[in-house]
Amino acid sequence: MAGVSVALMFNAIRISSLYVLDQDEALEFYVGTLGLEVHSDVDMGFMRWLTVNVPGDRDRSILLERPGPPAMDDATAADVREHVTKGVAGSVVFTTEDCRTTYEQLVAKDVEITQEPMERPYGIDMGIRDPFGNHLRITQPAAVEPTDAELRDACTS
Repeated sequence: MAGVSVALMFNAIRISSLYVLDQDEALEFYVGTLGLEVHSDVDMGFMRWLTVNVPGDRDRSILLERPGPPAMDDATAADVREHVTKGVAGSVVFTTEDCRTTYEQLVAKDVEITQEPMERPYGIDMGIRDPFGNHLRITQPAAVEPTDAELRDACTS
């Protein structure tokens, strides 16, 4: 809504979530392979609250959530598990200072690469997939942020 003044209701995004099929395997991948750190790992009885974050950034975390109760019934959870496996259930974009070096490190760790580093108007960008099917992007931001018109032109050419 360009030009409309609206009172600010929010000041940050604290937790985003990704559905994973096995939280122990997710922990191994996101912490052991990608180098994130555990923010919280709490057995709440009815679910496990497992969050990870980029080292040093405890203001933003990712909830690695198993599909199921209490958020959804069994039938819905089965649908979500199917969508996760197909790679259509969610995504996270990480930033790095050197996308090509990160790429080489991930290749050495046998991470599934879905797109090698490519020059984009917004920086250098690559894609990987976690063990469950979630698509993850890794971006080395450009020194100068592109305009909306430059982004649009890059997507249509």
